[in-house]
Amino acid sequence: MKNFGFYNPVRISFGKGKIAELTGMIPQNAKILLTYGGGSIKKNGIYDQVIAALRGFNVIEFGGIEANPYYEILMIGVELIKANEIDFLLAVGGGSVLDGTKFMAAAALWEGSDPWEILSRRNVVKVTHAIPIGTVLTLPATGSEMNGGAVITRRETKEKLAFSSEKVLPRFSILDPEVVFSLPQIQVANGIVDAFIHTLEQYLTYPVNAPIQDRFAESLLITLVEEGPKVMANRTDYDAAANLMWAATMALNGIIGVGVPQDWATHMIGHEITALHGIDHGRTLCLVLPGVMRVKQKNKEAKMLQYGERIWNITEGTTDEKIDAIIAKTVNFFESLGIKTKFSDYGIGAEIIPKVIDRFEKRGIKAFGERGDVTLEDIAKILELQLK
Repeated sequence: MKNFGFYNPVRISFGKGKIAELTGMIPQNAKILLTYGGGSIKKNGIYDQVIAALRGFNVIEFGGIEANPYYEILMIGVELIKANEIDFLLAVGGGSVLDGTKFMAAAALWEGSDPWEILSRRNVVKVTHAIPIGTVLTLPATGSEMNGGAVITRRETKEKLAFSSEKVLPRFSILDPEVVFSLPQIQVANGIVDAFIHTLEQYLTYPVNAPIQDRFAESLLITLVEEGPKVMANRTDYDAAANLMWAATMALNGIIGVGVPQDWATHMIGHEITALHGIDHGRTLCLVLPGVMRVKQKNKEAKMLQYGERIWNITEGTTDEKIDAIIAKTVNFFESLGIKTKFSDYGIGAEIIPKVIDRFEKRGIKAFGERGDVTLEDIAKILELQLK
């Protein structure tokens, strides 16, 4: 196991009816900016629960944060924060709303010339101050409710970039599984595969004798395989919804990633596809992952075989035969949730390959992945395998 440091102070309040606890979680004298997305929370009753819990607080609302939150919209929120001297942000939504709120929390106190530097120069500059955040999760998927990461899209340049900082870790997150009851199929499916691939990015690398992290990751993968379809089949199955929600949170709160190598090649490539074509984040991951597994199978062989045996019970055949079966099982799982895994399914052809490579070249990124060996040539191979 590798050396590591771990810090996660996020307070989790989990279970039905927990939104009412907001009253005691926010400082009484806080001036709150309530952030949310397209308005679904006003249709499913979550908004009413939040407003009831915030009775007596000074609250200003900022809605309209889109999926793949746009920098241009978020900067309007930043100006609202400054103009009204907001000192607490409450994000009510899924990963996009939470990510966008994290960015606004940092950007509102940014001392540099351009807040986009938080993302574009994330390896050079650091977030030193941020407005406190709390969250009410409405979609299990990204784990943003219990980590300090965020991914933001800039419409002007069609860029999708990430940043991470302890300064934007939520003070608390409320997770009520009943919010899952009103979600459409597409969002539930996206959430399942997002959590699944978050887990694989931290697991499907190479062995470092970290059995606790391995077994923890495997328990999440098995839970998602077992519980995800239950939620798809019966949205009001509370226990299945609770297990899905907690698995998604645990998949990216840092615990399974400590002391082990991490990949993130699938995410890095997937972000570019979303930025260029607007395809849902979870779906771009399903487009890319099978290609990554195939192109890097030699370097990932030991963990691939472990994954196949422990998650899919694949134990017979030659190494190549087992890996073929493992990739097929993974793809079949995605497609069983209604998610297509080939670019042709989205009307995208080979023209995507030079576009994605050009993005990495312009940023000076020549290689990445757990071994730093996913090259631009590999990206071309990965995408070519997934065309049709």
